[in-house]
Amino acid sequence: MPERDPAVAAAIDGELTLLDPEVRRSPERVAALLHPGFHEFGASGRHWSRAAIIAALAEATDLESPPVVPSRVHGVRLAADLVHLTFDTECDGRRAHRSSLWRRTEDGWLLYFHRATQFSEPQE
Repeated sequence: MPERDPAVAAAIDGELTLLDPEVRRSPERVAALLHPGFHEFGASGRHWSRAAIIAALAEATDLESPPVVPSRVHGVRLAADLVHLTFDTECDGRRAHRSSLWRRTEDGWLLYFHRATQFSEPQE
């Protein structure tokens, strides 16, 4: 089995950490994983700034919420300081294709950009 790129592994670890309800509830923990220039186009089509997504996650997440379950996680290093991840999620019957860009900074690997697109049928 080929050795996993440590940059890709760090980005995947960060992405999975962001799906943890304990982390999502904590503005400090989420902020520690988001690049200062972070922005997102959500599955709803809304554009999210860093501050808006931190606040929304803290407000909307409780420990009784259905889990966000990732699948088909794949990553590739695009440059020395840039990793692209793609994966799917399912939460409470809603599915989304997701794409993230992680940038290496002095503080480690931080999520720079995220995009989600809803889908209804299982994808192969």
